[in-house]
Formats: sequence, C-alpha cells, structure tokens
Amino acid sequence: MVLIVQQLINGLSLGSIYALVALGYTMVYGIVLLINFAHGDILMVGAYAGFYALTFWGVTPFGIIAAFVFAMLLCACMGAGIERFAYKPLRNAPRLNALITAIAVSLILQNAARVIPFIGPNPRQFPRPAVYNIAVGGFSISNIQMIVIAVSALLMVALNYIVNKTRRGKAMRSVSFDMQAASLMGISVDATISFTFALGSMLAAAGGILYAFAYPQISPTMGTMPGLKAFIAAVFGGIGSIPGAMLGGILLGLAETFTKSFNSQYADAISFSILIIILLIKPAGIMGAKTKVKV
Repeated sequence: MVLIVQQLINGLSLGSIYALVALGYTMVYGIVLLINFAHGDILMVGAYAGFYALTFWGVTPFGIIAAFVFAMLLCACMGAGIERFAYKPLRNAPRLNALITAIAVSLILQNAARVIPFIGPNPRQFPRPAVYNIAVGGFSISNIQMIVIAVSALLMVALNYIVNKTRRGKAMRSVSFDMQAASLMGISVDATISFTFALGSMLAAAGGILYAFAYPQISPTMGTMPGLKAFIAAVFGGIGSIPGAMLGGILLGLAETFTKSFNSQYADAISFSILIIILLIKPAGIMGAKTKVKV
C-alpha cells in the first residue's frame, strides 16, 4: 500500500506536466484541426527562459514567480507569431501541408537553439530550489512535487475559468463549434485563433519550467519526448476535449510511473502502446466525441 501511494504521488506530479502541455495540443486542434508538433519545442523555449530568469533573479519565491511570468509571456508571443507567419497562410490548404509545416517549425526551433550563442548545443544544469522530502505515514513527497502539482492545478483552474467564464473563452468555443457562423456573428476568428495559440504556449512554457524543476537538465532537444507524451495524453483523453487532456495527462503519468516502479526500460514503450491501443479501440479518446465526416 505504501508503494502504491508513493507511485500515485509520483504519477500525479509527472501527469500534471503532461496535462499542461496536452492542453495546448487539444485547444489548437479543437479550433483549427491542427496537430502543432512544434508545441514541445515551445516547452524547451520556456525552460530556457526560466533558466535565464532564475539565473538573473535567483532561486527565490520572487525569482520563481518572475521566471514563470517571463517565460509564459515570451512563449505567448512566440506561439502567436508562429501561428501568424507559419500556420495562418495555410489555413485553407490541405491538412497535410500544415502538418508538414508544424514538423518544420519544430526542427527550426531545435536547430536555431543549437546555434544561438546563449543557448548552444550543450546541456545546462537548471537552477531549482533545494530539494527536501516530507515523510507522511511511510511515504514521502518532495517540495518539488508539491510545486509541480500546485502550479499545474492552479493553471488548469485558471484555464477552465478563461474558457468557460470569459468573453474570449466563449469566442474560442464558438469558433471551435462553427468557424464560419462565429465570423458572421462578429467574432474575430483570426484574433481568437492567435489567442488560443498564445494561451496554449503559455501553458507549455509553465510545463517546461516544471519539467526542468523535476528533471534539472535542459537542452535544445528536451521538448521532443515530453511533447510526444503530451500528444499521447491528448489523444488518450480525447483530442479537442480540455477535460480529456487533463484526464489523459494524469492517467498517462500514472501508467508511466507504475511501469517505472517495475522496470524503467519499459516506461516509454507503455506510453506509445497506450497510443496504439486507444487508436484501435476508441479513436475518439476517453472523453472525445465521435464525429461523422461526409465524403
């Protein structure tokens, strides 16, 4: 029982990060039907922004808050810029064109980071608070895990409020339901899509800092695997469903953590196996809705 509770805590911590990043995938797909494979590299940019912010302000409560704010604002601008110059011109093109462009943007971000002098190809040690464990009833939780879970929960609650309670959130839901009808009702589709990319990129930036807190080494390719895992979480929960992305991220984190407790070599394999199984059994995901496509 102690082992199970300990792995539940570890899985919740890891799954919270996957859920944050998966939310960006699912929001973008829900509106423009695009799998933004550059999303994992936005996570990398957020981690590096947090690295320099913490180096400048120090690993203090103010420094940590400033790092999150700086990284999230920077990545929001980057996400909106990528949508404006890379994806918007292809909005009416075949989906394959946009998918190839997303992969190209991912490669550009990775290789640009390698040649930028203040980033470079070599891994860097990420500054983080001193790690200590709190023991409760035979199991323990670290201060890093508490930060990850608390910040993730706070951001998910904030996202839920934005989507369901604000005018911009109502515009997002309207554009997702019917883009043409929303445009006829006076909603700026372009502004709404840009806001969605910016919002998803902010969550990816926060996920990048939290991921670097948990695994304190950053590199230009660090976003590849968390990005793929977050994509699996989005598909698992139901691509296009915000609650599904949250649930899928948590469940994937739990599955991966329990697998690591028996054999860490199978952790990645179980994640990709879940993707294959969910596509075979329930392609819409746990909370996704079935859609009919006329051909």
